[in-house]
Formats: sequence, structure tokens, C-alpha cells
Amino acid sequence: MKLSILLNNEPLDTEVEPDVPLLWFLRDRLGLTGSKYGCGKALCGACTVHVDGAAVRSCVTPVASVQGKSISTIEWVSKNQPEFVEAWQDLNVAQCGFCQPGQIMSASALLAQNSNPSDDEIDRAMSGNICRCGTYMRIRSAIHRVAEGRR
Repeated sequence: MKLSILLNNEPLDTEVEPDVPLLWFLRDRLGLTGSKYGCGKALCGACTVHVDGAAVRSCVTPVASVQGKSISTIEWVSKNQPEFVEAWQDLNVAQCGFCQPGQIMSASALLAQNSNPSDDEIDRAMSGNICRCGTYMRIRSAIHRVAEGRR
């Protein structure tokens, strides 16, 4: 199929098999390796990207479903919303770091919808992202820091 999307604010037109998962299209075809493969079942959140601003698990999202939509990856967010990377670094959020791109993508989508989330709202929004190192309290603190800095 011919795929036309806006990827990281740039138009992209290409040919692709419609049932290819968005994650593999981004990683293998386009070399955007920031989104990670964790579970392949949309359970861990490591593959999170934004589709029209919403946090989506790219491992189970066929490219056909994003036709004509805007896709943002961690590569774009880390460059254009550096406050997330800075807060994550300042608060030593990452231990292994594997899940952090997905964590940041979910946090970015949350703050786009809610500029001053409570702890409960953060916990709900981030509940689909697993951190095997257990840095959830630091993730929450980093989200609060980014929200505070934006106010």
C-alpha cells in the first residue's frame, strides 16, 4: 500500500505492507530505533509513540491504521521537548533506560492534555508503561517537574 503520513513533522510517502506493525516500520525501514520492542502485545509501553497526539503502542498498530495521520517518535520529542530529557536526567529516573522512551512519550501525551496532573492522574496515564527497574516515583517526580516548568 502507499502510506502517506506526517512523521515527526515531515511528510512521508512510501510503499509498505499494510499489516506491518508501526514499530517495525519505524525501526527497520526508517532507522528510528528509539521506540523499543518489549512485549509485542501492548502490555509494557516500551514501543509508545504519538498518533495524532495520543500515546499508542506501536508494536500492535498496523501501519495501515495510521494512513494520513501525524506520528511523533521519541526522536522528535527529545529534540523538541528537551524538558523531558532534562527532568529525567536531573532526577536520575533511568536505571537501565530501556523503557524510558515509552515513559517519556506517555508523559508527553499526558501533559499535552493535562498541564497540571495530580499523582493519581499521572499514575493512571502511566499505568500502561512498565519499568522493570521500578523508578515509578522518580518518573512521577519528573512529570511534575516538567509540568511545573511549563507553567
